[in-house]
Amino acid sequence: MKRREFIKKTAAIGAASFGIPYILPSGRLFARTNSRLAEHVVLVLFAGGVRHQEAIGQQYLDGSQNERIPGNILYNLLEGEAPTDKIVYGTDANLQGEIPIPALLSNTLQRQGVLFQEVRATLPGHYGGLNVAVQGNTIYSQGLKQKPLYPTIFEYLRRHAGIPATKVWFVGNGIGNSVPLLNHSTHADYGSQYAANFIAPNITFSSEGFKHLANAKVYHPEYELDPIYKMKYFLDNNFQNAAQTIGGIGNTDEEKQDIKKFIDATFEKTRNGTVVMPPVSDNGDLRTLGYTCEVMKWFKPNLTVVNMNNIDGCHSNFTGYLRALHRADHGVGFLWDYIQNQIPEMSDNTIMLLVPECGRNLDPNPIKDANDWYGYDHSDANTRRIFSMMVGPNVPSNMVIGNPNNPVGQSADMVPTIAEILGIKNDVISKGLLDSRAKSLFDRI
Repeated sequence: MKRREFIKKTAAIGAASFGIPYILPSGRLFARTNSRLAEHVVLVLFAGGVRHQEAIGQQYLDGSQNERIPGNILYNLLEGEAPTDKIVYGTDANLQGEIPIPALLSNTLQRQGVLFQEVRATLPGHYGGLNVAVQGNTIYSQGLKQKPLYPTIFEYLRRHAGIPATKVWFVGNGIGNSVPLLNHSTHADYGSQYAANFIAPNITFSSEGFKHLANAKVYHPEYELDPIYKMKYFLDNNFQNAAQTIGGIGNTDEEKQDIKKFIDATFEKTRNGTVVMPPVSDNGDLRTLGYTCEVMKWFKPNLTVVNMNNIDGCHSNFTGYLRALHRADHGVGFLWDYIQNQIPEMSDNTIMLLVPECGRNLDPNPIKDANDWYGYDHSDANTRRIFSMMVGPNVPSNMVIGNPNNPVGQSADMVPTIAEILGIKNDVISKGLLDSRAKSLFDRI
């Protein structure tokens, strides 16, 4: 490489690293080895620990709180009648939750696609479960503050399909619990040069984000030390996990300009209250899904992965868990409807996958909420019980696979499934880095 070109590229990397540290180089390296089933994939990490009994079992309060009141509160996702008594999961002016959120989809995702109703979570914890979903492998020593050890689906796509960085996005619900570390691995054959763009919109476009990031304000180092230190404190606390992964990144000038325009436009939309949002947007997961729609509408990514976790309140607040679960269903219904009706480039050309990272315990812990209902942790065998869904072109409709006596699939299936949809299944499998039990969901049908 010539010295002038080296200096130019090094300067570009440095400039990109400060403002948006997850924008990476693009360009096809290898041809696809199988035909695509769709041009776009959306993976919803229905995360926070979803207890199988309230989701697929549709038990509502029956079997968890000594209340004989079953019912389905995920009626954008699943077929089934809603509860008829003690409704606490909806909305109203008095915050009692007595008014359920109306369904957005005329046909449930279950009727539109395939429901794997009895799947096994490969790991019972949150971060380990998310790791499995994006890397397709099981590393039992994988812990917090540690990047994936095996390649993620983002890296497989960037390397083997040559997908540009601006076409691969990981939208985080926040920056805690090492979520920003999931956008690439430390594997020697892959790494940061093949990472996904990461954004945590509830942080970036928060009030603090407006103070420190909007309009790219420049401070004088001699006379404005106070705002400089405030900015440093904000960035250190909000991007400390991300800071470990900056080395070696870069992006084309076109990509940098496009993302800058997106950030500027989204700050303006946030300021004006015109960001796309589900009809009910009263928690962080729903706002994350709204910003995910903005990302998709602007970039039309080949892969969008979005993480949720408000459901995790189940440890001490079962009522809040039910409400978050109901809102997650509402948000996913909105996301799918928005893709089909508001993004023409992705309509009828997108396959959406959905999977929780883990379940929850069969028996409660001693903690009760304001309704005198017990909370649930995640540590026993019931925590391994999850489900998955798939909907879109080339996906069979109205199909249910598996049952409690015949589990079919595991959380590691997401990586080979996405690889098959986007045309690199043979490349990924031939690398030999997936869990030996992981299969594409198409192979499990």
